[in-house]
Amino acid sequence: MSLREAAPAKVNLFLHVTGRRDDGYHLLDSLVAFGPAADELRGAPGGGLTLTVEGPFAAALAPEPDNLVLRAARALAAHAGVPARAALTLVKRLPVASGIGGGSADAAAALRLLDRAWGLATPPAALHALALRLGADIPVCLAARPARMQGVGEVVRPAPRLPPCALLLANPGVALPTPEVFRARTGPFSPEAVLPDSWPDAAAMAAALAALRNDLEAPAIALRPVVADVISAIAAQPGCLLARMSGSGATCFGLFATAAAAKAAAAALPDAWWTAAGPLYEATAG
Repeated sequence: MSLREAAPAKVNLFLHVTGRRDDGYHLLDSLVAFGPAADELRGAPGGGLTLTVEGPFAAALAPEPDNLVLRAARALAAHAGVPARAALTLVKRLPVASGIGGGSADAAAALRLLDRAWGLATPPAALHALALRLGADIPVCLAARPARMQGVGEVVRPAPRLPPCALLLANPGVALPTPEVFRARTGPFSPEAVLPDSWPDAAAMAAALAALRNDLEAPAIALRPVVADVISAIAAQPGCLLARMSGSGATCFGLFATAAAAKAAAAALPDAWWTAAGPLYEATAG
């Protein structure tokens, strides 16, 4: 076994909070896309289960004794009744606690990689159930392709057909823990969105998404006002069709018609910010 698996950034093109269950979990409606940056998980044979973390954001995970990758590995091994044996290396390129599902994408990558490495061929429904027990965002990250995510994350349906487009991601270097943002949210719940089967081009998609919103954007800005600065800076770039925060922040995105326009916009943002730009992630290429 010597395998690699990409763990691409999860981007919420819109995110409505539609309700709250009796157990306190919020109900969501979101259109999710992936890219243009990713962590990478590598696997090699090992006598036990180990995880090494490297890369530009490795230090943020160093104190964690039980990373989501390890929890995913143990859960899969327990489900299959096999020993949890692998030497894993996580290359952490995505900022932590940044609204782009880095930890969830890493756990999903672990499930995919180890299911292949251990020759399990776990049925998709069983893998989905394992993912949901580990975290609400992990099921949508399993396939790493555009999807409509609803419920608490357990409902994952095909997305409308997305036109060719590109994303710019920008994070100002501040962390925003998801529970903190949800606690700060006030006001009524939003309805589920009505989406078409497809859009003819990126401009049409952006126009439709502009009528929707991210319900966590306002509370995130109240907690970290710099988020509003990031959105404004992205929106001011030539060719930007839509600028919005992803997930619970603080990463924001710009939607562009072409990768060249997105990359030019990234180059114009402050050097102190983390940025990534390019086309949407293609699961078949990863």
